[in-house]
Amino acid sequence: MGDKIRNFRDLEVWQLGKKIVVAVYQGTRNFPTDERFGLTSQMRRSAVSVPSNIAEGFNRFGNKEYRQFLHVALGSCAELETQIELSCELGFLKQEAAAELLEKLDHESRMLRNLAKRLNA
Repeated sequence: MGDKIRNFRDLEVWQLGKKIVVAVYQGTRNFPTDERFGLTSQMRRSAVSVPSNIAEGFNRFGNKEYRQFLHVALGSCAELETQIELSCELGFLKQEAAAELLEKLDHESRMLRNLAKRLNA
């Protein structure tokens, strides 16, 4: 992050969040149709929540508000992690795809925590 951050699009944490959304949409594409309003919808909403809260928090007026939005994004990461594990156990998501998503989520969560800590300083 040597370059100047002008808006939320410049943040690596937001960019990774978007990649996770795309991966979740692709991964849930073949879920059973009776899950359309269940796990599919829930996973997609949790995924979209992460970069959305990063963006919204970035455009707030102070670090305290920004941290709040980052904490919401962290909560959405935890929700999505649970949903991925359930999808795998239910046989909706292949183990390899789940492992890849969980690895990205772990990285995203660490980046969110580090950003929140920096805002405390």
